Amino acid sequence: MNPPVDQSAKANAWQHEIQTLQPILLGCGLDMEVKWGKPCFSHEGRNIVLIQGFKSHFALLFFKGVLMADPHQLLIKFGENTQTARQMRFVDVEDILAQEPIIRAYIAEAIEIEKAGLAVPDQAKPAQEYPEALTISFAEMPELKAAFLALSPGRQRAYLIHFSGAKQATTRQQRIQKCIPQILAGKGMMD
Repeated sequence: MNPPVDQSAKANAWQHEIQTLQPILLGCGLDMEVKWGKPCFSHEGRNIVLIQGFKSHFALLFFKGVLMADPHQLLIKFGENTQTARQMRFVDVEDILAQEPIIRAYIAEAIEIEKAGLAVPDQAKPAQEYPEALTISFAEMPELKAAFLALSPGRQRAYLIHFSGAKQATTRQQRIQKCIPQILAGKGMMD
């Protein structure tokens, strides 16, 4: 076992379940390491799945799940802003053991998708609207606008979702103010 992954699993409420799942994933020819603070499994350097823990369940996140056939209808789009990843959810060890053949088949398919070099087609995304508070901040600080536009589209989108998610104008303004140093430093929300 890879010690960094073991340390991550110990901090997770789903430790026993993750320890049951790891040998299955490793038996599928995947390599294990910690990425984003979670056990991540890859094949030939390409990410295949990530283990995620939540309050009521834990999940295997298939990075290119949208491309998978999913004959058992087990892959879930877990958020309205999710584009490509899909989750396969579990609630206990028995759930894992009962679905082990399906897990192995899904992993094999995900590996084949990577080997084939399949990519998720670019989706026509609606233009993100800037919250009024951000537009005002851009007018007051032209360097903020330049730094924001220099960010990758994904980082811009994450900020816009974060800013627009606030219901009150004062909260939107507070979120923008809090993120200004990171934007000016050229960093995304999670960097």
